[in-house]
Amino acid sequence: MSERKVRVRFAPSPTGPLHMGGVRTALYNYLFAKKHGGEFILRIEDTDQTRFVKGAEDYIIESLKWCHILPDEGQGFGGNYGPYRQSERMSIYRKYADQLVESGNAYYAFDTAEDLDRMREMAKQAGTANWQYNHVTRNSMKNSLTLSQQEVDERLERNEPYVIRIKLPRNEEVKFHDIIRGWVSVNTNNMDDKVLFKSDGMPTYHLANIVDDRLMDISHVIRGEEWLPSAPLHVLLYRYLGWEDIRPEFAHLPLLLKPDGNGKLSKRDGDRLGFPVFPLQWRNPESGEIFSGYREQGYFAEAFVNMLAFLGWNPGTDQEIFTMQELIDAFSLERVNKAGAKYDHDKTRWFNQQYLRAQTDEQLGLLFQSELDVNGIEVSQEYATEVAKVMKERAYFVKDMLEEGRYFFEAPTTYDENTVNKKWNAEARQHVEKLKQHFEAMQFFDAEALEQTFKAYLEENSLGFGKVGPGFRLAVTGLGMGPSMFEVCSILGKQETVARMETALEKLPA
Repeated sequence: MSERKVRVRFAPSPTGPLHMGGVRTALYNYLFAKKHGGEFILRIEDTDQTRFVKGAEDYIIESLKWCHILPDEGQGFGGNYGPYRQSERMSIYRKYADQLVESGNAYYAFDTAEDLDRMREMAKQAGTANWQYNHVTRNSMKNSLTLSQQEVDERLERNEPYVIRIKLPRNEEVKFHDIIRGWVSVNTNNMDDKVLFKSDGMPTYHLANIVDDRLMDISHVIRGEEWLPSAPLHVLLYRYLGWEDIRPEFAHLPLLLKPDGNGKLSKRDGDRLGFPVFPLQWRNPESGEIFSGYREQGYFAEAFVNMLAFLGWNPGTDQEIFTMQELIDAFSLERVNKAGAKYDHDKTRWFNQQYLRAQTDEQLGLLFQSELDVNGIEVSQEYATEVAKVMKERAYFVKDMLEEGRYFFEAPTTYDENTVNKKWNAEARQHVEKLKQHFEAMQFFDAEALEQTFKAYLEENSLGFGKVGPGFRLAVTGLGMGPSMFEVCSILGKQETVARMETALEKLPA
């Protein structure tokens, strides 16, 4: 690490909901900044107004807040380097584009969309599939390199539409060091003269992010692998603008891959494959289409973040459950992998299960009671907590405790067909009848006393658990599986337990 103050930025575009890959980028920036006593900045890159989506910026900010990835400064958070929304920085970029033109490192291009389409079609017919505007083709286009100065001036005076393109040198190796990938080298013959400033007066990402990173004193650019091909261009821009000595260090993060590893995990993959790809639920403001989110599906934010941290990074130990502070302490870019990281939904559920189990009984009881309230079920906080204690080992989500334990709140009206067919018979009926009589005679009806009574019945009649247990569970819960029946009956209470056994004896076949 250099002595330079660490300042990193997360710079999403408000073109839709924030993908989980974007959240991971924000997380790695945040962890890196906190590890080195630095600052984490949120910048909104909205130079592409044609793709702007209403509500997307608020969604980005809300997502970061839910994940506890809180910027030290930036859009919605204040700071001394603002404004932090690129569309509000419009007056800044023009002079740098002009500086590049004046230094001979960029030029005006007056080619229309029709001109460019025509050249692409001609190249295609000539057998060149991917035509580029580069050091060869620019000499046959309408730009300030081929037109006279007088014609250029006249076109500018007439306000004729134009863009400003970078003028790449011919056959130069552009080298830079990436913290994750090591040395990267690209020849300019394999690059094209990218547009830096558009005819609508807006800079492209390439110019705007360089200028903003410099003016915001960004020390490290940590971003997705999809920007790696653009990095050589950015290295040249730093040089041409005279900022080479204070250029940020680069780190390009690996892609998030589909569960089968076959391709990048896209925004459309989630609901199609049965899991969310967004932190929060998103409703498309134009189509009304709704995409699921981790928060709404019942994930703990801490579990979501813990899972994301491991998609591309590992601590070099066997530890998997990390608090945010532990992630900060353990994180390093050097331990981020180059290869893409496969998303594993089962592992994601496992992370949530671990965080659910780690809740105190009181915390889990409060969360569970909120779930019950949403479902119109009114019970005491004490009762909700007792049920949560019993059900948590079998649950991945708080909502599972209600789905799997609905019998705690209403007597069964149906009975598991498979258990009835396999375990319910005249003998099972007889055991439930006798157990009911034993339970009615009990003075104390807690889990310990219930277990003693049940075991005594087995011993008296030389029975194994399998002869009595399944029918007992079926009668009380209507199910064939679940937590300890002694705990279940203790929570339900003597009156309710006996009543359910009586009902089962009436309803179930003789």
